[in-house]
Amino acid sequence: MSKHSICILGGTGFVGHNLTTKLANDGHRLVLPTRNRERNRDLLVLPTVSEVTADIHNPQTLEALFQDVDVVINLVGILNEFRGQGNSFANAHSELTEKVVAACEKAGVKRLLHMSSLKADAEKGPSVYLRTKGKAEKAVRAAGADLKWTIFQPSVIFGRGDSFTNRFADLLRSVPLFFPLARPNARFAPVYIGDVSEAFRRCLNNPRTHGQTFELCGPQVYSLKELVAFVAKQIGVKRKIIGLPDNLARAQARAMELLPGKPFSMDNYRTLTLNSICDKNGLGRLGITPRSLDVIAPTYLGLSKVQASLDEFRKGAGRGD
Repeated sequence: MSKHSICILGGTGFVGHNLTTKLANDGHRLVLPTRNRERNRDLLVLPTVSEVTADIHNPQTLEALFQDVDVVINLVGILNEFRGQGNSFANAHSELTEKVVAACEKAGVKRLLHMSSLKADAEKGPSVYLRTKGKAEKAVRAAGADLKWTIFQPSVIFGRGDSFTNRFADLLRSVPLFFPLARPNARFAPVYIGDVSEAFRRCLNNPRTHGQTFELCGPQVYSLKELVAFVAKQIGVKRKIIGLPDNLARAQARAMELLPGKPFSMDNYRTLTLNSICDKNGLGRLGITPRSLDVIAPTYLGLSKVQASLDEFRKGAGRGD
């Protein structure tokens, strides 16, 4: 396997941690731009990894970062925007990707692996999230012939530390009896983080993947209600899950997007109006057998049940801190 010098944007995030470990174990030299090196010291134990404090939204900074690498991987993405912090969908997705493509071309980078989202569509996407993801894809596809790109479109990604199953676990614990759920019949094919990272790894040195887009899905399709019920069972809580009609779901979204952390928003609601399932699963094209949520999730969500019991014990003993 050819060894590369790779800059990973978003390399300290959920997918980034997993992919960085895989690529470091393969012997590649990795540069991870970050806003705070101290938060990600666990990655520094990997001998070929270096973290650099950098503003990746600055075009000159990107060009400087790319001068000494031959591959760029863009994993940057957000699920909610917080405009007061200058962190919008357009800023994180389409605008950043345009800057990344331009910096790759100026620095002479020949290979770009880009993380998108299933059902991304610049024109017809029902949410700003999906439209800006689609605009980012357009920027990648419009790159010059010298930049060999591959785009990945995963369904919702699960694994230890994810923001999907763990978010529902937290929400389920926060309500006593009933769990009101927007878009309960929305369908997903959850894909394991390890399989997503392996897809990136297999495409890195494969010229047959140049100019290709890979949809990434797990082996099973679930409704959102089925997924929430699955999470509830894993963490050991009993909640009656009540599917909301769309008018109440929109009201819930408007209310919850005002809460700290914005656990649900109108843009999330609009994203859920499309099913996140593959037309053709790219994992099979890459020779990867997708792993099941039913098998993997209990290995980390089950720990949440134990932790919750310990928390209750501490509260009862007056040790809530």
